Amino acid sequence: MKLITFSYSGQHHAGVVTREGIAPILEINALYHLHLPNDMLGIIRTGIVDIPTHNVACLRFDQVTPRLPYAVPPKIWCIGLNYKSHAEDINAVQPEEPGSFMKPASCMFQPGGDIYLPPPDITDDVDAEGELGVIIGKTCRYLESNEVRDVIFGYTTTLDLTALDVLRKNPRYLTRAKSCDTFFSFGPVVVTAEEVPDVDALEVITEHNGAVCSRDFVRNMRTRPFDLVRFHSNYMTLHPGDLISTGCPKGARIKAGDRVRALIEGVGSLEAGVLQGKRP
Repeated sequence: MKLITFSYSGQHHAGVVTREGIAPILEINALYHLHLPNDMLGIIRTGIVDIPTHNVACLRFDQVTPRLPYAVPPKIWCIGLNYKSHAEDINAVQPEEPGSFMKPASCMFQPGGDIYLPPPDITDDVDAEGELGVIIGKTCRYLESNEVRDVIFGYTTTLDLTALDVLRKNPRYLTRAKSCDTFFSFGPVVVTAEEVPDVDALEVITEHNGAVCSRDFVRNMRTRPFDLVRFHSNYMTLHPGDLISTGCPKGARIKAGDRVRALIEGVGSLEAGVLQGKRP
């Protein structure tokens, strides 16, 4: 099942992506006498992964505006240097454990929206990375390897940005280098876990101005998605809606006027334009 949050007639709604278009949750509730939440995070918390759409009046894709699946994930974890090729390419010391960091919800922008680069005196060297996002579906702690699959709700595409020159000054500036406004997005589609039987076979692609900048398979990660979930559950309680962005083979240096896209076949596509200046 593929889920989406969208704007229609000035209101935000959740829906199911079908071949015919988008089946709004409100229409599904009315037709099937259900009481599903009309928001993505609410659906994730219910754990429901099979929503009926037969005979539901669908909206055309060109009638709606895709939005963030949900605006405030409980936690946003990102993983650095998680592809062997990335660490080798920049001659970085490869971490023995996941090099994870958190990002604030305030840095997010809408799918299909724009990235606003900070003034050059703040940073003039920014890269964007297309990544696979893992969405947690159940509250969990101290997971065993055989328990991980059951707590993953689904997968999505993400764009993670970095002020590289800020990071070069001192590695302790990592959080600041990652947290500028419009330095993260995810969605617009969330694919439930049963739709992705072999996560390792997914290919993660970053496109820069229409050209492929990097591509690699999840199986080439240093720490694969299931192991990332288990690892972080040893340090903290994970909650429904928590998001783990699993890293990128290589980022794209971006400037005003560019376009960047994250693409994962079978999961989705997330695109953004690049502007210079303050976000409206």
